[in-house]
Amino acid sequence: MLIPSLAKKIINEVRRLIDEDLIIVNISGTIIASTESSRIGKFHEGALLSARDHKKMTITKEMENQLEGVKAGINLPILFKDDVVGVIGITGNPEKVSAYGELLKKMTELFIQESYYAEQMELEARAVENFVFDWLQFKEIDVLVKRAKHFGINIDIKRHVVMGLIESEQEIPLRDITKRVREQSFLQVDDLFVRWGNERFLLLLAERSKEQINDILKKLKEELEHRFSVQISFGVGTNDFDYSIKKSFDEAERALEVAKKNYTITFDDDLKLEMLIHEASPKVQAEFIRRTVVTLLDDIDLINTVFEFIKHNQSIKETAKALHIHVNTLNYRLNKVEERTGLHPRNFKDLATLYIGFVILNKSIKIIE
Repeated sequence: MLIPSLAKKIINEVRRLIDEDLIIVNISGTIIASTESSRIGKFHEGALLSARDHKKMTITKEMENQLEGVKAGINLPILFKDDVVGVIGITGNPEKVSAYGELLKKMTELFIQESYYAEQMELEARAVENFVFDWLQFKEIDVLVKRAKHFGINIDIKRHVVMGLIESEQEIPLRDITKRVREQSFLQVDDLFVRWGNERFLLLLAERSKEQINDILKKLKEELEHRFSVQISFGVGTNDFDYSIKKSFDEAERALEVAKKNYTITFDDDLKLEMLIHEASPKVQAEFIRRTVVTLLDDIDLINTVFEFIKHNQSIKETAKALHIHVNTLNYRLNKVEERTGLHPRNFKDLATLYIGFVILNKSIKIIE
């Protein structure tokens, strides 16, 4: 219960209130945390007696020579669920430090309680994550139903799977983000939130309209990005129902691949071309790029010309105007594209092929605004 890492954290927090030397001792009398690092690991007979007798132990100057490893001050037993789990010691004049000894003892006990309940919540969260993983694998339905009942999860309703991705240049405060998401008022009794690795999380939302989900995710995205200085992307699957969430999960993951390029909210049922790109193997995609657009990658003018030509529906006049070039210059560039790729932008099929090549290269529909 009272491990060295927690004891060290408690020492650091309590030290903010008083400028005295502190120790925390386990019930065997070994110092496990101290403001004096040289005392860590040493035996403290006064703390051992305090733990054994469940009472405050005052150490006077005279007792320093009578008890092993002690200094003048006070030792107070730390209680958790009515059991002594350790001792906190304050070095100094007993009359002076006794004035705030009980306060520090209570603070320490609150730290331990908070740590315990946080640990229990973490264990429960891990158990739910394991359940959702098995649910995705669609293990035997009877077993799933029993486990779902244990967790209070209704698997008899349609759900949209939402996959969120957190990106940041600094360490991601995953625990704080998790806490914030769980506190959101939009979560209904049948909604489910689980972490999915170090950067992702899942929302399993009970049936809502597409507009409602979009509004929810937009507000959540704005709040998390503002509060934690991160970038959030969301992929949203459909809610087809056959006791399995695997289809919606796969769709959410596919939509997230598109969303994360521009930190957007993307619904899988809005995807068209991107569906094919996501399903094609990396080897096939790489070969497609090699056969189409790779020879244009060293000439930004030609690339911009292709994009503008698509954007203006193959209009020579409008494209030249947008690029601020003469029509003859535009025709020259279009011919250069054909020379390099064997695909002519004036031909609809060839232009579509070029477009697909660039979409695969960028993995985003946002390359053309």
